[in-house]
Amino acid sequence: MTILVTGATGRVGRHVVDQLVKRGADVRVLTRDPSKAAFPAGVEVAQGAMLDIDALRAAFHGIRTLFLLNAVTGDEFTQALVTLNIAREAGVERVVYQSVFEADRAVNVPHFAVKFGAERMLDQMGFSATILRPSYFIDNELMIKDVITGHGVYPMPIGSKGVAMVDARDIAEVAAIELIRRDRAPGKLPVDIINLVGPDTLTGPQVAAIWSDLLGRTVVYGGDDPSGFEQTMASFMPKWTAYEMRLMAERYVSDGMIPEAGDVERLTGLLCRPLHSYRSFAAALIAA
Repeated sequence: MTILVTGATGRVGRHVVDQLVKRGADVRVLTRDPSKAAFPAGVEVAQGAMLDIDALRAAFHGIRTLFLLNAVTGDEFTQALVTLNIAREAGVERVVYQSVFEADRAVNVPHFAVKFGAERMLDQMGFSATILRPSYFIDNELMIKDVITGHGVYPMPIGSKGVAMVDARDIAEVAAIELIRRDRAPGKLPVDIINLVGPDTLTGPQVAAIWSDLLGRTVVYGGDDPSGFEQTMASFMPKWTAYEMRLMAERYVSDGMIPEAGDVERLTGLLCRPLHSYRSFAAALIAA
């Protein structure tokens, strides 16, 4: 039987595909435009969108296990619910779903609330599911590298409570481990939730200090006010998305993204290695 991967061309999905292939799994990906995707040899490609019912039904033929990842879009919730309904229709009950850290608490942030809704569906409809709840992606820093290195400002309003940023490679490897575990299980496994965090819980000033040290010159933290962040985001994305990013930033400032006791140890145990750190990612970004 084959594992179906959605979101396979994104920051996490492409690593999930690589990790599954590395582990000898049979993989199929669902993508809108196969010509723009370079997948490893042997990966099946199903063309279609998540609201294209005919394409979705065809993609689920011969599938036993699903990796469900939805981009933040205006119809994200509909995509998730339709996909899970088609999965159940096809007899697929083994799912690994990428949600978000504290999806059950930050319900004023639209894509957090959406993901919590999908989590509830997985539970209520009896899926055998692992729910992955990643914190802020370290990889987001790719978008602001030029601001940091060119203007000496760390602009993300992440606050002083602390955010345990996680590397997309760690998210993907845990996802692959869970997909293999569920796919190869002889029977139905209970629902499990895994918080995906980084090894260090960092504040805005601490992140700025890391960049200062690596660059050998002062980088300052831009502060907790998210209004400037929203305006910047609105210059290259829809205004509703920029506003949603503002709401998420406000959550960083008010609550942070702080691991629960045992989260880091659980992840290092699953991966059998240390987690990628913020400092190592930033150093590699500067070197590149």
